Amino acid sequence: MMPFDAYRCYLSLKNHFTKEKYDYHKYCGKSRATVQSFYKRKDRFWFEKLARQKDDKEVVDFFVSNFITCTDPSKLWIGEMMREGEGRYTSWKKRNQSLAYIFTQEMEKALTDSDFGAIFTRVGGHPPILKKYLAGDLSIETLVILDKVLGFRSNFDNWLQDPVWESVSLRIRKYSSFLNIDVFRYKKILKEVVHGT
Repeated sequence: MMPFDAYRCYLSLKNHFTKEKYDYHKYCGKSRATVQSFYKRKDRFWFEKLARQKDDKEVVDFFVSNFITCTDPSKLWIGEMMREGEGRYTSWKKRNQSLAYIFTQEMEKALTDSDFGAIFTRVGGHPPILKKYLAGDLSIETLVILDKVLGFRSNFDNWLQDPVWESVSLRIRKYSSFLNIDVFRYKKILKEVVHGT
């Protein structure tokens, strides 16, 4: 990967995770960036360094892992990613390698104090499933899997009109296309967890 390609990938993934209408896959990662604008940037050496260190797929994964784990993707800068992002990238790779195990563990923990239907029910404020995610007890991957299996996000979108949920909903929707989930397998795991508790 050339440094300019890394820069273009960064811009298109940043747009994907921050803009409602932009879809990285639909537009094949294209952006309006020009080579001239790239060479005017003072931070272009970060992209040069990244392009030397990683191949094409690793660059995409590196950016996805950083945008999905930071608190505000619109404010994430390439310099910060290059200084602190390798740790995020490594833990993201580990999570993705043991996704079924993590999903099982997190769902078992989520269902210890309430039954399955109750975690999706709104009782004064946010539903327990959202509270658990915000508290760090559920990963974004678990929410994406639950949405692919149950399709709960669209229901929440209809009756949860608040900025906290809107940002989480956008994150689930945008990240979903990067997670290749075997829905049938996770349905089975979920049934086992629900009936086992």
